[in-house]
Amino acid sequence: MTDHDPRLTTDDVPDEIERSIHIDATAETVFAIVCEPGWYINDGEYREHEVTTDGAVSTVVDPVHGTFSIVTEALEPPHRAVFRWLSGASAGAADDADASSTVVEFTIRPDGPTAADGVQLTVREHGFSTISADAAVRRTTFEENSRGWIEELEVARTVAEAAR
Repeated sequence: MTDHDPRLTTDDVPDEIERSIHIDATAETVFAIVCEPGWYINDGEYREHEVTTDGAVSTVVDPVHGTFSIVTEALEPPHRAVFRWLSGASAGAADDADASSTVVEFTIRPDGPTAADGVQLTVREHGFSTISADAAVRRTTFEENSRGWIEELEVARTVAEAAR
């Protein structure tokens, strides 16, 4: 499916985005990037964030986009990192069943028979069907994130390959 299928209405918003990119770096190098809550909050260029953590909940302050609450669901070095991005009035309440959220999962796997072949970084974000009762809001968020993940994966590649 393409980022935008004109046959779809706002009621037909897919629940999941999946994107992948090849990176000429080790799994450990890439994991060091993707294990940071909110590393992907930027505008196509990696920047430092103020991150404070209380248990599984991290508060990420981006100088441009503001403050976000992100729950770390799983860290399995060097192959997998999973976060739940909280939003709305319930942000910060990791155990709040009413909290609007999507889950962002990064997986890193070898992209050839040897470590020198690099890795494939895949991001999978799901939960768009529940982020809002308003189908137009779901559609807009899905389309913005679909484009955004292409940009953010390029950021991960640039940072990881520069660290080699």
